[in-house]
Amino acid sequence: MTPVIIQGSARRAGNTSLVATYLQQQRDCEVVDLLDLQFSGYDYQNRNKGDDFLPLMRRLVEQCDTIYFLTPVYWYTMSGLMKNFLDRLTDCVTIEKELGKRMKGKSLGLISMGSEEALNSHFDEPFRLTAGYLSMQYLGHYHTWCENGSLAPLAKEAIKSLTGKTD
Repeated sequence: MTPVIIQGSARRAGNTSLVATYLQQQRDCEVVDLLDLQFSGYDYQNRNKGDDFLPLMRRLVEQCDTIYFLTPVYWYTMSGLMKNFLDRLTDCVTIEKELGKRMKGKSLGLISMGSEEALNSHFDEPFRLTAGYLSMQYLGHYHTWCENGSLAPLAKEAIKSLTGKTD
């Protein structure tokens, strides 16, 4: 099964994209850019169940064993695009319960991209708790940043640590 990166940045070719490319080189992952999908936030009436979210989740459950969530830090938290995606996981435990059950045992990792090395200590809580709720293995959170227009060496090491790759 192939790992997948869910990239949730409002900017297609920014620093978060640099991280996705580096991670893809380390782990040979598919990248799903949320900007390429048509989906909206969670809706209690499920009027959006015909958008791109559920077909993507069905494919991910079938084809991948590891999901890396990749988000920039916007106002001390994940991007709005990523938040909408995370909220839609509710569909996988309400209207598509079998889909949610099939996420059990898969792995979830988080990589954040910020403008500096420091990050608040609770940034990963929604992802860690989501992994627990869905009975997924949480691989941890790794924060990355750029220096002089490229991924910082310590950030590269963090990504290698997440993927278990050493060289």
